[in-house]
Amino acid sequence: QIAFMTLTLFPIRLFFAAFMMLLAWPFAFIASMGSDEQELEKPLSWWRKIVDVLLKAIMRLMWLAGGFHWINVKGRRALPAEAAILTVAPHSSYFDAIPVTMTFASIVMKAESKDIPVWGTLIKYIRPVFVSRSDQDSRRKTVEEIKRRAQSGKWPQIMIFPEGTCTNRSCLITFKPGAFIPGVPVQPVVLRYPNKLDTITWTWQGPGALEILWLTLCQLHNSVEIEFLPVYIPSEEERKNPALYASNVRRVMAEALGVSVTDYTFEDCQLALAEGQLRLPSDTCLLEFAKLVRSLGLKPENLEGDLEKYAERAMKMKKEKIDLEEFSAYLEFPISSTLESMFALFDENEYGIIDIREFVIALSVVCKPSKTLETIQLAFQLYQSEKGTILEEDLAHILKTAMGVSQINVTHLFRAVDEEEKGEITYDDFYRFAELHPHFAEDYLHSGPVGDGSGLETSSLPAPNGICTDFSPENVEEKRQSLQKKLN
Repeated sequence: QIAFMTLTLFPIRLFFAAFMMLLAWPFAFIASMGSDEQELEKPLSWWRKIVDVLLKAIMRLMWLAGGFHWINVKGRRALPAEAAILTVAPHSSYFDAIPVTMTFASIVMKAESKDIPVWGTLIKYIRPVFVSRSDQDSRRKTVEEIKRRAQSGKWPQIMIFPEGTCTNRSCLITFKPGAFIPGVPVQPVVLRYPNKLDTITWTWQGPGALEILWLTLCQLHNSVEIEFLPVYIPSEEERKNPALYASNVRRVMAEALGVSVTDYTFEDCQLALAEGQLRLPSDTCLLEFAKLVRSLGLKPENLEGDLEKYAERAMKMKKEKIDLEEFSAYLEFPISSTLESMFALFDENEYGIIDIREFVIALSVVCKPSKTLETIQLAFQLYQSEKGTILEEDLAHILKTAMGVSQINVTHLFRAVDEEEKGEITYDDFYRFAELHPHFAEDYLHSGPVGDGSGLETSSLPAPNGICTDFSPENVEEKRQSLQKKLN
């Protein structure tokens, strides 16, 4: 069927969809010319209302060309005066642009998007909030702009996908607080794609963007449902606490979708699927560690600087182990339930003491998940003797912590690195080996024969949410409890 559709229906649909986008461009270009901020805040003039209708019709024809013959809309879209912000979830594909083109609500977009030929002009027409990657204050400025528009009462509604990344719709991940910081009422909007064959989902793993487009255009019909839920008016407590507000709105949307929620975030997805040489196993407790790091208030943008500071202190302490009070002083954070949970992750045999070097290694992985060799180099500096060497036991501690697992057998790897059979290796030895064997983790840690006691002891459970086993919404609490001692 795909082969037949590729030769017949696909080129026709692709041509027609591209033609519709090109047809929309001159209208969007003319309507966007000379517009300043004051004009944008005024009610639409008669000619812009006509352009709006024309563009919505053209965009609807474009989706029709893609096989979305009808769009099932449930509920009533609130007026801007009722809800200045529309929160849309789950976010799983670029086809989620369908409600954007239906409403022409403003969205939050990367600043680079406005430079894309044709598409950039259409984006500028809907007056988005642009986020600049090159501006270090971009996140703060974006939140301030959302707040200003939401509270002005003059701008169009803002449509936000609070998950901040694409998922496969099996659960809702943690909502980012940007949409909820203004403290104004929001209207939750849920998306469903009830197709027999899912060609829509575009996530971290699986088909790429072009393959998704190809497979979707080869389907005779694609279904989409958009449901506008009742406006959510925040309580006084929710206005003061955007995280609570976001969590409660997420719960309402999850109930409407009939899915569960999970407290993992976009950053956790980055960590779990980082393209480093150490592929994290499905039951790594580094995801729990990363969550605790955020809960302590350690900011992602400052983590590398914090890492250097903590590493220097750890090198001075060498093999010295510390208790909870000393850990609190080391981090310069007061003792709290979050700090106690973090301490418990590294507490050997519940003796009430930890090796601070393990904390530094774990923090390095969270800071630089794709830079495996940088983390291992730092770990060698923490564990090496005066001769600059480490033993097999040290390598086991390093890799166990860097992968967030309870047990690991590194004998096969250590012997491969230690070609001269000295019983100790340097970082240079390891680096040369890694250069020759870039997939050393796959070859020496993950692939031990069954029953030989080698390799990585990890869960063989499937990943029900397409990310990792820990993201299973049914097992979050159970997994969290079992992870408390995973590092040791």
